[in-house]
Amino acid sequence: MCGWAEVSTSGFYDWVTRPTCASQARRDHLAVKIRAVFEHSRGTYGARRVARVLRNSGETVSNRLVGRLMSDLNLVAAAPRPYKRTTYPDRTAPHRIADLVRRDFTAAVPGTKLVGDITFVRTWEGWLYLATVIDCHNRKIVGWAMADHMRTTLIADALAMAATNTAFHAGTVFHSDRGTQYTSNQFAKACTALGVTQSMGRTGICWDNALAESFFASLKNELVYRTVFPTRKKARSAIAEYIEVFYNRQRLHSSLGYRTPADVEAEYHRNLIAC
Repeated sequence: MCGWAEVSTSGFYDWVTRPTCASQARRDHLAVKIRAVFEHSRGTYGARRVARVLRNSGETVSNRLVGRLMSDLNLVAAAPRPYKRTTYPDRTAPHRIADLVRRDFTAAVPGTKLVGDITFVRTWEGWLYLATVIDCHNRKIVGWAMADHMRTTLIADALAMAATNTAFHAGTVFHSDRGTQYTSNQFAKACTALGVTQSMGRTGICWDNALAESFFASLKNELVYRTVFPTRKKARSAIAEYIEVFYNRQRLHSSLGYRTPADVEAEYHRNLIAC
């Protein structure tokens, strides 16, 4: 080997026993931590989130360095796919509901502003439909429901779960698109029974319900597109675990200052007690 590389044998052994430079030693140290963080994120974190986790653990590191090391390690986060429309407007709906959110997906208090939507997941048995309710205060999925249909009972069940998981307030707003399920009289009665005021974006404008769409994009990119579901039961179990364990309690959200929904919720309650 030395002859082929045209180096001396003594030179080879000198190189092998030479101490690693400090810069390379640090890169090796960071590489181990980066891989651990990436794997703990289920392969979903890009350079910014990985760098934030490392900084939270005491490392001094830039997003750019983490990006280069991730490239060297062939660590590529899940990439988004094109948007697909899943709900359609009911043009025969007898009432028109105003947009009370106007793309402001923030709330000072939990349980005051909620958003929801429906998506579908492919399984070998057929489609599994998922309805969610997200709290704008902490981005937490406070309500969800799954079924082999997308009738109004699906979204009503998700809202009912939200009502048990977070305290609604007088004038709590629930925002959605203008899909037929959300404009139905049945869902209007469910909202009235819970003291919830409905809000809806414009027809065909996904940005008017961007927070709900953002969650579905994360769910699809980080779980659904990377998993084969033989049965609806398997899909239901995996999605429930993703929501309750990973998304609500472990995943860092850039919109929350790289904190988890559970962290933001806990901080709100600590401040409430302190007051």
